[in-house]
Amino acid sequence: MDKTKCVVKRKGNLEPYDEKKVYASVYSAALICEYPEKKAEKIALEVMKKVNSWFAKESKRKKCINSSRIRESVLKNLKDENVALVYRHHFDLS
Repeated sequence: MDKTKCVVKRKGNLEPYDEKKVYASVYSAALICEYPEKKAEKIALEVMKKVNSWFAKESKRKKCINSSRIRESVLKNLKDENVALVYRHHFDLS
C-alpha cells in the first residue's frame, strides 16, 4: 500500500484512499433525498473533486489521514443542506 495515500479507519486498520468511496457515499445520500440521478452525480462529482484536492494536500503533510477528517472534508464541501444532513446521519446509524 502507498503509505502516502493511507487512510486510518475507525477501528484503526489502514487502507488506501479510494475516491470512489467518497463519490458513492455522497451519491447515495443525494438519492436518498430523492434527487434525480443526474443531480446526484453532479453533487457527488463536485464533492469528490474537492475532497481529492484536499486529500492530496493533506497527504503531503501526513503519511496517513484519519477517515473522520475525510468525512469532515466531505461535509465542509457539501453545499446542499439536504444531502449533508442525510450524509451526516447515515454515519451515525452505521
